Amino acid sequence: MDTSAVLLCGPRDLHLDTLQLTDPGPDDLVIEIAHSGISTGTEKLFWSGTMPPFPGMGYPLVPGYEAVGEVVEAAPGSGYAPGDRVFVPGANCFEGAFGLFGAAAHRVISAPDRVTRIDAGHGAEGALLALAATARHAMAGLDKSVPDLIVGHGVLGRLLARLTLAAGAPAPTVWEIDPTRQTGAEGYEVLHPDNDPRRDYTSIYDASGNGALLNDLVGRIAKGGEIVLAGFYTEPLSFAFPPAFMKEARFRVAAEWGHSDLAATRALVENGALSLAGLITHRRAAADAPDAYQTAFEDPACLKMILNWEEAA
Repeated sequence: MDTSAVLLCGPRDLHLDTLQLTDPGPDDLVIEIAHSGISTGTEKLFWSGTMPPFPGMGYPLVPGYEAVGEVVEAAPGSGYAPGDRVFVPGANCFEGAFGLFGAAAHRVISAPDRVTRIDAGHGAEGALLALAATARHAMAGLDKSVPDLIVGHGVLGRLLARLTLAAGAPAPTVWEIDPTRQTGAEGYEVLHPDNDPRRDYTSIYDASGNGALLNDLVGRIAKGGEIVLAGFYTEPLSFAFPPAFMKEARFRVAAEWGHSDLAATRALVENGALSLAGLITHRRAAADAPDAYQTAFEDPACLKMILNWEEAA
């Protein structure tokens, strides 16, 4: 069995290729992907060649960890049946290519416990569940506070703001320096940081991935305030100690989502508490993958790019 797939052979060396799939195991699902999203965080780092050493990384690789598709083969007892719509967080099923992510393909093979059944009515927006679960993971749990300031109004920042409102908390402030991304707020305010005089935030969530902002953020928290690092940072992080000492600042790193986050996020979407609308700004056919990835990574007006695999060979 083979499939068309996006293949990243090195920095800025990306094309659509045909890859052989590994043989399905007795309990595996065969899934035809309908839509996959392009991550402007970790995938951009692989595309640009700036990803720090990471377990399981290497070229060539199949990117993608945000995909939705339809089960076309399912073993009895797997809990799934042909026709089920599922969210796919990636797959490692390709001969001759790393599957560190592995969802940007027309067909994938996955263990049943890796995927999540979703409502077919979500369409391409179902691919956004991974980012929504990432935002939920940063916020949910004991001793975690919802943000009153979010840095960055990309998709992750918008989802953090929407989840804050869904939790019944006061509307957060969001910082954004790019005018093309300052619109689209729903129930909260987006400001350029230069226009925000506050210096008493209790919980700042950085969704920008810009580690150079740490000293500025320390200056914006109240005493005992927390800064949550919700982005992905390629350079070592540092900050001036005396201001952080005076503020008794706390720092927390938010890692990737787990299955419980995905389940909780799916429930929020399905009961209408969390909307994924308005976050997909660009769509391209899978055949246009090279241009689509470049647009996703270099055009600030592109919040989320979706590849359409439904007409892929």
